[in-house]
Amino acid sequence: MTKKKFFHDLKFDLPPLPIDPEGSVLIFDKPYRCTSFHLVSKVKRWIKEEMKMKMKVGHAGTLDPLATGLMIVCVGPYTKKIDQYQGMDKEYTGTFHLGTTTPSFDLETEIDAQYPIDHITEEMIRNVTQCFMGEINQMPPVFSAVRIDGKRAYEYARKGEDVEIKSKKITICEFEITRIALPEVDFKIVCSKGTYIRSLTRDFGLELGSGAHLTALRRIRIGEFRVEEAIKVE
Repeated sequence: MTKKKFFHDLKFDLPPLPIDPEGSVLIFDKPYRCTSFHLVSKVKRWIKEEMKMKMKVGHAGTLDPLATGLMIVCVGPYTKKIDQYQGMDKEYTGTFHLGTTTPSFDLETEIDAQYPIDHITEEMIRNVTQCFMGEINQMPPVFSAVRIDGKRAYEYARKGEDVEIKSKKITICEFEITRIALPEVDFKIVCSKGTYIRSLTRDFGLELGSGAHLTALRRIRIGEFRVEEAIKVE
């Protein structure tokens, strides 16, 4: 199965949407394998077909296809508030898999290397979270939506082309380990705009003298918006 088909051949329907012709802010619980672009396109189509209108639609922060959870979608004049929503802190839960890595740092690509984990203790795992607290420099993944010369980094990466990505400052406000069942480690993280949890996964494995990739990720909060209040997509 090609990457394009894997991420775009996902069939789902939207429920009736509470859209005001004067503009709206919608929060969705994005399903697994759905791209952020795909969800926005679905909303545009729903407005056109159900409301017989054409309105500007945009999302406030990309969520990886293999991640689930909260996405803010702005409609009409509310698209002017996208930067405001993007700047809010975000909360995630997920799972690291220690001892193996992938080029994309998640399940999009196959395992490319294995590392020992016998030396890793629960105390080490909990202590290493302190290495990432506060403001840190982070290198985004090559499989990411970062723009390089007008193209997304993942477009180069999926073709096997090398690209140079610059590090950027992000802030980790909370980093809690919620379950340890090696090789799996569950976590909860509160972080700033622009944080890549996949990059954090890579760096977490390195700090433990091993490797790691991300096997589950869910965004549960953006500012005061919570996934429990979001529109469910079947």
